[in-house]
Amino acid sequence: MTKRTSAKYKIDRRMGENIWGRPKSPVNRREYGPGQHGQRRKGKLSDFGLQLRAKQKLKGYYGDLTEKQFRRIYAEAERVKGDTGENLIGLLERRLDAVVYRAKFVPTVFAARQFVNHGHVKVNGKRVNIPSYRVKEGDVIEVRDKSKQLALVLEAAALAERDVPDYIDADHSKMTATFVRAPGLSDVPYPVMMEPNLVVEFYAKN
Repeated sequence: MTKRTSAKYKIDRRMGENIWGRPKSPVNRREYGPGQHGQRRKGKLSDFGLQLRAKQKLKGYYGDLTEKQFRRIYAEAERVKGDTGENLIGLLERRLDAVVYRAKFVPTVFAARQFVNHGHVKVNGKRVNIPSYRVKEGDVIEVRDKSKQLALVLEAAALAERDVPDYIDADHSKMTATFVRAPGLSDVPYPVMMEPNLVVEFYAKN
């Protein structure tokens, strides 16, 4: 099990938002944060607080990446030409675990990381077990034959709460998906508002 799985609902509650749009999120029932001080009235956040929260939300959404991983992706987004915030989203969405999640092969981001780790996924016919592997345009991602009947996979394909975005061409009868292109912020079906511009401000000042 990924070390983050037990904490995923805490992330929702810490943010005060259902960041994956899941029906079971505790935020749907309790809007206050976790722990004994969670019900204290929330003060207005400073600029730094808003920027930090935007970073934690984005980092948490992709399976609660470590600061080191996230910082490395950010540094790369900054190096590439164009808008750093848009580049950051594009790079995060090109992670293999993110593509497996978007293609609805598994029900959660956390399950996607574990699914890739356990060797259930092939990219262009070769087994890849690195969740952070970067998918390129035109790459074909598929669930291995032996893994297609796993309960997790069957459950995910039937989920009505999210659709496959148009930058991924998924075929659930064959359990394959083609990564069509790197998306921009407006293409990504986040259930809550993500603010990569605040993440850029956070790293610019810190």
